Amino acid sequence: MFQFKRGINSVSPLTGAFIHLLFIVITCLCLIPVFLVISVSLSDEKTVLSNGYKFFPEKFSTYAYEFLFRDSSQILTSYGVTLLVTITGTVLGVLIMALYAYPIARNDFPHRKLFSFLVFFTMLFNGGLVSWYMVYVKMLDLKDSLWALIIPLMVGPFFVLILRTFFKGLPGELIESAKIDGAGEFRIFLRIVLPLSTPALATVGLFTTLNYWNDWFMSLLYITDSSKVSLQYLMYKTMLNIQYLTSNAQAAQGASQGGSLLETPSETVRMAMCIIGIGPIVLAYPFFQRYFVKGLMVGAIKG
Repeated sequence: MFQFKRGINSVSPLTGAFIHLLFIVITCLCLIPVFLVISVSLSDEKTVLSNGYKFFPEKFSTYAYEFLFRDSSQILTSYGVTLLVTITGTVLGVLIMALYAYPIARNDFPHRKLFSFLVFFTMLFNGGLVSWYMVYVKMLDLKDSLWALIIPLMVGPFFVLILRTFFKGLPGELIESAKIDGAGEFRIFLRIVLPLSTPALATVGLFTTLNYWNDWFMSLLYITDSSKVSLQYLMYKTMLNIQYLTSNAQAAQGASQGGSLLETPSETVRMAMCIIGIGPIVLAYPFFQRYFVKGLMVGAIKG
């Protein structure tokens, strides 16, 4: 009788079915909160307050999105700022971290231990918030500058160590043969090292992109001009304003008399802000996905 031969890493059909079922359940558990957020954001505010959150809107309403987009120019401006900062910071950050990690991964670089220690030290200790703020505002004069949103998150010590670990795994014979053929160090880095390091670069790029996209603290510290605040900080500030109006009856009455706010949703607008905040960042995952698992495994196996 013909029998299939199992590979070294193969599992029995029953075990395979159980693993598939387990991951389907985990995937559903991850998606359920997203569906709940979408449902609540498209529900009527009074229905949500009286009956709680539901997976399907009992009374459909887009008032939360209409409320947020009353000042659509500010949201679009903050969207543009966040996209610009995210793209610029990710490209520059990955390039600088790769340029730093490659020399300290080379055994023929005499000061590799010193520079590796500096990276590891800054991962454990930093100068604190006050000195950090003083350097950017007083010394570099980056107050109300977009560079104040880019530079602080540009280099992550942990990401440098991941790249260094990956570069160490590249065959040294390949670099030696390139040198024999007459290639310089910069050409070897651009034409050989970077193309072979796509999984690690994509993994670091994804995490760097997420750091920039989700950041609101830099805007809180360095930006006072409303035309330069990031989207996440705008959402954070809007939520604080809504909480203040809903908890302060006198302020809400004054706003209503001024005609600026006739009805202020709280729960539904909170969910609508989550949906707006997700934005185009979800499109980055399919681009990085094919490299992501391989890059994580490289960082996990090698110390």
